[in-house]
Amino acid sequence: MPASTTSVRLLSGLLIGAGVAHFAAPRQFDAIVPRSLPGSPRTWTHLSGVAEIAVGAAIAAPSTRRAGALAAAGLFTAVFPANVKMAYDWRHRPAPLRAVALARLPLQVPLVLWALRVRRAGTPGS
Repeated sequence: MPASTTSVRLLSGLLIGAGVAHFAAPRQFDAIVPRSLPGSPRTWTHLSGVAEIAVGAAIAAPSTRRAGALAAAGLFTAVFPANVKMAYDWRHRPAPLRAVALARLPLQVPLVLWALRVRRAGTPGS
C-alpha cells in the first residue's frame, strides 16, 4: 500500500522534530553516542541533528521524497548502535527506564520499513 500524504508528513515531522531536539536538548543525545566514534559526542549529536532535519525536509519535498526516504531508512539503521549503547548503559536503571531503552531497539525496524514504504510511494501522481 502506498504511503499516504499523512504518512509522509508524519515521517518528515518526526525526523525534523528529532533533529531540532538534538539542538534543544543535546545532553541526552551526547550520552548515547558510541565511544568508538572519533571526536566529541556533541559534534556527533549536532551532525545527526542536521542529518535528521535535512532528511525530513527532503521527504517533505515531492521532488526529493524518494531519495530522502531512502536516506531516512539509512539514518534509522545508522543510529541503531546508539540505541544499543543506551540499552546497555541503562541496564541498571529502574524497570520503566530500562523498558524504554529496550523498546527503542525493535522500534528501528518499523521506522526503516516506514521510510521504505514512503520511498516506494515516490512523488504524488507517480
